[in-house]
Amino acid sequence: MAKFGSVGRKNLKASRQARAAARPSGEGLWDRPQLVNLVADLLLFLAGAMLIYAALLESTRLPFFPLREVVVAKALVKVTPGEIADAAGRSLSGNFFTVNLDKVRAALENMAWVRRASVQRLWPDGIELKIEEQVAAARWQHGLGEPDLVNEQGELFSAPKEPDQAALPLLAGPQDSSAEVLSRYREFSTMLSPLHRTLRLVALSPRQSWQLRLDDGLTLELGRDHAKHPIEERVNRFVDTYAEVQRRIKTPISVIDMRYPNGFALQPGTPQNDKGNA
Repeated sequence: MAKFGSVGRKNLKASRQARAAARPSGEGLWDRPQLVNLVADLLLFLAGAMLIYAALLESTRLPFFPLREVVVAKALVKVTPGEIADAAGRSLSGNFFTVNLDKVRAALENMAWVRRASVQRLWPDGIELKIEEQVAAARWQHGLGEPDLVNEQGELFSAPKEPDQAALPLLAGPQDSSAEVLSRYREFSTMLSPLHRTLRLVALSPRQSWQLRLDDGLTLELGRDHAKHPIEERVNRFVDTYAEVQRRIKTPISVIDMRYPNGFALQPGTPQNDKGNA
């Protein structure tokens, strides 16, 4: 009996060892301590990150470092303090550290008379606004509609109509030509200065033909620019001969056609006054 029991225990032990050997090693999570430690570290990291995020989120709602002051860097002409306060008030949120400066800048640049704006924090409880205002250099005619405005950089912008805008020269031309037309207006104005006449209209047609109108209503047809007969040559010819034309021709002249290489043509009639249309 003793011998038989000893053999049975040996067989049972051998059977357990065989089953253990048959089971793949390292298959269970708990049999891999390094992996368990890695998972535990990852969970701790995630929990810490969530706590930090929750603390930061809560800090934006607490009255720490509140914004109390909005400073405008220089005096403005067109933009009023009330308009700035309204635009800033609608875009300001958070405290000194969490306020979205880009949102404030975008709200300011959305105003009619603001060309460009920058916003920066002003320690300890304010923000500073630097605003570049639009300066209207001319009106820009769109077909038969109300003209927009052209700023000093030749860019188009829209703003509320004001009485003094009627004194601005009127420009017209194809799409995206406002900078070119404004540049030509300045050149032509300088060239016409010996006549003490003021340009009221400069228009560029879709076929790239130039037309000028002076303050007395006289229209100049200059045509297209050519390398052999540039526009400047035609304007200078008009300046050189205009006084003589006025002395000799007593009939009112409405149009002078300068498109001829060595001369010009006159069209009698009452000069067209500037009505605000091209």
